[in-house]
Amino acid sequence: MSLKANLEAIIYAAETPITLDAIIHLVKSSVTAEGAADDAEVKSRVRAALEELVAEYGASDHGIEIRQIAGGYRMSTKPEQHDLVRDFAKSLKPPIRLSLPALETLAVIAYKQPVTVPEINEIRGVDAGGVIGTLLDRKLITTAGRKAVIGRPILYKTTKEFLLRFGLKDVNELPSMEEFEKLVAESFQGDLLPQESAAAENATEQHNAAEAEPENVLAPVQTDSNDGTPEE
Repeated sequence: MSLKANLEAIIYAAETPITLDAIIHLVKSSVTAEGAADDAEVKSRVRAALEELVAEYGASDHGIEIRQIAGGYRMSTKPEQHDLVRDFAKSLKPPIRLSLPALETLAVIAYKQPVTVPEINEIRGVDAGGVIGTLLDRKLITTAGRKAVIGRPILYKTTKEFLLRFGLKDVNELPSMEEFEKLVAESFQGDLLPQESAAAENATEQHNAAEAEPENVLAPVQTDSNDGTPEE
């Protein structure tokens, strides 16, 4: 891979402006392997590649530019695209906020679907009824019919919104539990409620679920074979 491609990827991935020294540290081994004799030559090559990259993104056919900000390099939209990007940002959905109990319940549903609330409770060791409503409201799960057992409890499964949120083609691409936990941390970073609030939210959700339970039990649900959307 070319040096410019490496620099482009690093600057794109950086959450804050990344300094020249930090970039050099990351690419030093690959530049040395390509024939750089010493640290001075490594720095010279990196600086030259950065200048070329900045010039390329500065062309009028790019909507993004690489700028030097606060002592580092960062990608940003060009001023002439700001109005367009601002309108796009206004159309985006607000970030999802989930408590830790909701995330745990979502993980169980993702790996055990279709699954009922009693089955989720058995796996988690606590009552998950309260957070089901939250996941339904966020459109991360949906109903999937009723299980053919006494009481005919409602089955739940994940949705297309869940797949979009985690960048999955289908549920067959679900990673291992360890990888899933990492995905959760990255996808919902900054959206999690503090643990103290999570406990309060869970209690509120359980109370709401208890009030809504009679309606849920009586409502007949059928499964659409295509997307699992409940039909009356």
